[in-house]
Order: sequence, then structure tokens, then C-alpha cells
Amino acid sequence: MKIEKIRSMSPAELASEETRLKKELFNLRFQNVTGQLENPQRMKELKKDIARVKTVIRENELKG
Repeated sequence: MKIEKIRSMSPAELASEETRLKKELFNLRFQNVTGQLENPQRMKELKKDIARVKTVIRENELKG
């Protein structure tokens, strides 16, 4: 996910996106343990996306 798209989201959208990404990461971790994970690279991408969303949330907190 691009940072420009994340920055254009409202605070409520950011919170819901963070929750959605965390749930998806949990599911991928579960698939990894059971040996059903097809694309392990997706876990790395999700972790970075979660960090981007949290960064933008924090930037917004510091602004106002």
C-alpha cells in the first residue's frame, strides 16, 4: 500500500485499516504454522503496511 493513499485516509479509516491488516496478518501466521501459506512474502508486506498506518496515525496525533 502506498503512503500517499494512507495519508489521504481519515482517522476512522486508519483505525479500521489497521485492524483489518492485523487480522489478515494473524490469519497468515496461522496458515504458516499449519503449512498452508502460499506466499510468505505477504507477511513481510503486511508488517510494513501496519507500520505505515501506525506512523500516519502518530503523525496525525502530533499535528493536532
